[in-house]
Amino acid sequence: MSQQKKTILITGCSTGIGFCAAKILHERGYQVFASVKQLKDKPLLESLGITCVHLDLSQQNSIEQGLTEVLNITGGRLDYLFNNGAYGQPGAIEDLPTEILREQFEANFFGWHHLTRLVLKVMREQGYGRIVQNSSVLGFICMPYRGAYNASKYALEGLTDTLRLELKDTPIKISILEPGPIRSAFRKNGAFKFKSNIDWQSSIHYENYLQQLARLEDTEKVHRFCLEPEAVVTSLIHALESDRPKVRYRITFPTHLFNVLKRIIPAKWLDSILAKG
Repeated sequence: MSQQKKTILITGCSTGIGFCAAKILHERGYQVFASVKQLKDKPLLESLGITCVHLDLSQQNSIEQGLTEVLNITGGRLDYLFNNGAYGQPGAIEDLPTEILREQFEANFFGWHHLTRLVLKVMREQGYGRIVQNSSVLGFICMPYRGAYNASKYALEGLTDTLRLELKDTPIKISILEPGPIRSAFRKNGAFKFKSNIDWQSSIHYENYLQQLARLEDTEKVHRFCLEPEAVVTSLIHALESDRPKVRYRITFPTHLFNVLKRIIPAKWLDSILAKG
């Protein structure tokens, strides 16, 4: 009798880390359910033999419908959840409309919380499961003009650490990934959100915004420490398959560096380094 495939739901699979994770895990023999926000992104994943579900993390009904679709296919079972779908809203805090900050949290935080709560019910009933949260180096250090994304990832780290403590005596394991720069459409999407939601041309930060826009729109320039999405998937696989998954996986040199610097140098010194970002 053939062994039952491990099932995993991955959010945010249109591009980047999510797409790469879906493809590699599918090739590895997992039954992958790749969620996408826009229906136009389904055909490419489906052409690879991956099951796609429509799931908008900013809409609770969409989250519930997407998960129901998955569970209907698996007979109510889900071994793993990889919370990945997110975006970055650039802009200075004083230029950031509160409703836009709420939108950032709906997609990057509240949607993840709602989906996780639903999945935990399944995992508790079946008696096992693993949840992996894709955070960021910006989940423990801050950089200027990234306040909305910083805040959402800091909140995610706190929520996940608390959840891990609350699940300590259960067979459900929780891990956090903390990537630094990864090649993806993240900057391109950030530039679009910036122009759409920030009144940047009349801002006191105008000159700095020009530099930020140049960085976001230069899709050809690669950060010298930038890694391919496969680097994240390597850590994801360890979190899913190891008998002793790590609490945190620090990915890319900047993540390791800032983790050390935050512990050993004064905050004002670290501020002077980060302010240049």
